[in-house]
Amino acid sequence: RTLVTIDSMSAMTSCVARAVVAPKAVAKRSDAAKKVSKPSAALPAGAFAAASLAATPAAFAATEAISQTADGVGVAVGGAVVAAAAGGLLMATDPNKRREDMMSTTGGDEAASVRNYFDTEGFSRWKKIYGETDEVNKVQLDIRNGHQQTVDKILGWTAGVDMTGKTVCDAGCGTGSLAIPLALRGASVSASDISSAMVGEAEVRYNEQVKAGAKAPSVAPKFEALGLEECSGKYNVVTCIDVMIHYPTDRVNGMIDHLASLSDEKLIISFAPKTLAYTILKRIGELFPGPSKATRAYLHAEEDVEAALNAAGFKVTRREMTATSFYFSRLLECERV
Repeated sequence: RTLVTIDSMSAMTSCVARAVVAPKAVAKRSDAAKKVSKPSAALPAGAFAAASLAATPAAFAATEAISQTADGVGVAVGGAVVAAAAGGLLMATDPNKRREDMMSTTGGDEAASVRNYFDTEGFSRWKKIYGETDEVNKVQLDIRNGHQQTVDKILGWTAGVDMTGKTVCDAGCGTGSLAIPLALRGASVSASDISSAMVGEAEVRYNEQVKAGAKAPSVAPKFEALGLEECSGKYNVVTCIDVMIHYPTDRVNGMIDHLASLSDEKLIISFAPKTLAYTILKRIGELFPGPSKATRAYLHAEEDVEAALNAAGFKVTRREMTATSFYFSRLLECERV
């Protein structure tokens, strides 16, 4: 999780540059263009959920403009082409700087920098996004809805399966959006996250649901603060949702291999797919980093992820794509060969 037919890079960058200055004008021109342009086949437009999208008005306008183009409609933009200027603006940003700044405080340990973020400023932000509070902005609410759609798809896949006694490892469980409902369906769940704050919140939410009347499983879920590569044991099902976005490809290949070693039957993972359109969206977000968006976000080519799965002895049996305005995620269900 591709999206988008783009008539030309010039049209794309011109649209972005004008949106930053006058988003309403772009919207009007986009509406006019839709009347004369023929839609082309494309996957749903979406922007990027975790950490790299900005919530500033200028960045929001730019992302909105890209989303309009990504709807599958080639937006015709009149006047002088400003591709060079917009391209220069994108290239002027250093996408590695934030990552380097984060890692400088942890001696170059990227996992430790992710842990620090989600144990501190990132925790309050993502606790709200993955919660029920109304104290979220439009972008955060959209990310919440997108993430929940991904979770619901996994729960739908297991709807006809008796989960009683099934062992599940939910690596990178966050605040328990998937681990908790699986546990309440009777699964024996081992839920872990690199952030002690996040996994602690997951345990609190589980206990609150049981106190509110939800039927507890015969084996209570286990919540632990562990990095993905620290998880151990053997399970019927291993899940890892919206985690790989925080790590580069070389790390992700090793993570997939490790997750595969834990699963006897199924492996379910999600990731942000690397496409031209999503790469541009991500770079636009990097132009306007908000103070609480300190993690570096990584996109991964689906063919690379699938190759790593195959090498680990798994084949993809189902695929889903979740794409909202500010969240996109490719979801794969895999079985051991």
